[in-house]
Amino acid sequence: MSDFILPDIGEGIVECELVKWLVAEGDRVEEDQPVVEVMTDKALVEIPAPATGRIARLYYREGDVAKVDSPLFAWEESDASGVEPTSENDADEPVSAARESRADTIPANESISSSPHRQRTPASPAVRRLVREHGLNLDTIAGSGKDGRVLKEDVLACLETDEQVTAQVEPMTGIRSVMARHMEAAARTIPHFVYGDEVDVTELLTVYERLKSGAERAGIRLTLMALFMKSLALAIREHPLINARLNEDASEIHYQPACHIGMAVDSENGLVVPNVKHAERLTLLEIAAEIARLTEDARQGRLARADLQGGTISMSNIGVLGGTYAAPIINAPEVAIVALGRIQWLPRFDVQNNVVSRAIMTVSWAGDHRVLDGGTMARFCNDWKSYLESPETMLLHMG
Repeated sequence: MSDFILPDIGEGIVECELVKWLVAEGDRVEEDQPVVEVMTDKALVEIPAPATGRIARLYYREGDVAKVDSPLFAWEESDASGVEPTSENDADEPVSAARESRADTIPANESISSSPHRQRTPASPAVRRLVREHGLNLDTIAGSGKDGRVLKEDVLACLETDEQVTAQVEPMTGIRSVMARHMEAAARTIPHFVYGDEVDVTELLTVYERLKSGAERAGIRLTLMALFMKSLALAIREHPLINARLNEDASEIHYQPACHIGMAVDSENGLVVPNVKHAERLTLLEIAAEIARLTEDARQGRLARADLQGGTISMSNIGVLGGTYAAPIINAPEVAIVALGRIQWLPRFDVQNNVVSRAIMTVSWAGDHRVLDGGTMARFCNDWKSYLESPETMLLHMG
């Protein structure tokens, strides 16, 4: 009998929450068959069986927090004929202190797993945790989301119906917990400076409307975000310091060979920042398709670790929710982030001093003052702004 040790998932993750066992003790599993769903600091991950065999013991209950490098479950590998070992010595094999400690916390009469064949009511890990905290049965709550997905609002409505409303206490776990620690550390250790500007995107909106129908014929939904990203990647080519990363002890600036633009996504489980890889060499259609994929995966909690790693600069499109100005917090080890405000039609003077209506978008930059200064940020923002205000000039620089 061997222990499956929870591996180091990377990006500094040291623990994860066990969301759901997909097998029970005694079940036979095939190699690469999903065994358990865990919520890491950044995403929901399925852990597969390392080989064909039988699950001998589960060391954690659903909802427990497991540490990296600790045993997650025990399994017995099949021999060449597909038969698991059944000797009495296996049953009497001593267990480590860590395994005994976990076993002691689980009552013998308490089920630790669910049937892998039962139809699962769709809900996020955060919603499932809320249901468990209030002692409710998820299967009895009517879901108002897509395909009957149970949302947080459905659980709260159920509590109100049952007259169980009390002061709610929700533990900070998973993505929200990591976001809180990461943002607190960034705000405390990075000397932020903020730079704001207005961008006239009237011509950009005209070009966008012309391109949108062509993208639809290709089966891709083109958004303004794709144009913002492409223009940003072009401007970065002349200002590589904006796209750099600072090492942990702030002793080295690492210039990045590619532009991986992160985008803040407000998912049901908390804020995540997946990034579009190699925006400098992707077409607008390719960037639009990648934005759509990352957004959908983020909201479903299915982002791959690679989607969250390696970002070089970040964008937050607060304008879609109605905001105009912001003071964003840098996503370390990056050195810059921009918040895009909502586009407003406002009166402006043209070159003949006539008052005209123009589409104006505010942008709010935050920079790491250990690496960047106001002049560097202003020159970069001016170049980016020139692409947005005269979008046809991007054609001269696209590879």
